[in-house]
Amino acid sequence: MSSATGVAYPTPPKVAPKPGTVKVVRALYSYTAQQPDELTFQEGDVMYVYDQVTDANWWKARCDDKTGLIPSNYVENHVQEIELPMHEAARRGNLSFIRECLQQGVSATALDAAHNTALQWACHAGHIDCVKELLPVSCKGINHQNKVGDTPLHSAASRGHADVVKLLLDSSVAADPTIVNCMGETPLDLARDPVSIGILKEALYLRKGKRLSSQASYDPNEYVGDDDSE
Repeated sequence: MSSATGVAYPTPPKVAPKPGTVKVVRALYSYTAQQPDELTFQEGDVMYVYDQVTDANWWKARCDDKTGLIPSNYVENHVQEIELPMHEAARRGNLSFIRECLQQGVSATALDAAHNTALQWACHAGHIDCVKELLPVSCKGINHQNKVGDTPLHSAASRGHADVVKLLLDSSVAADPTIVNCMGETPLDLARDPVSIGILKEALYLRKGKRLSSQASYDPNEYVGDDDSE
């Protein structure tokens, strides 16, 4: 490349996508795979592109539940970039896309503007299959607090997702039910359904070494910890 003065400048290198980003494109034409590593798609199909840099002519993309190479001149030029595809998948309960993102190296611990992780969104929405998929790669962040101080356990409890609450508490790196958010509230304070309340109360008692018998009943209006100063 040369300037108006005739001085030659090197061609700028291709800019790699930011880590964890996915581009969404729409097919302009139909294409039938010619090789095993290529992707068959139809005109109008929406595809998620993970790699545009390795080969400018053949992009790595996903359409429905299949992944492969697509010819770049078969898709629209104007593309939308999703900076946090894992969050969107977790919010919508799209388990297959979460798995694809993990396989493609998309970060499972990235934070959105509110400092939520993908795990936090899966817990908030109650998508237990997505929570199970994200826990092994997010276990170190199981007690991560967002900007308002809520952990994934706060989110699950506040929305009445008792199965998710139990899963978080039973995880190999268990969620901490004693963490308070910016309002001074524990997950138990935010829980409203009797099942979640019972699970959280038992977890708090067990944490203090006071095992409850299987016959113990839970009063939804009773909160532990009021007289437990240490």
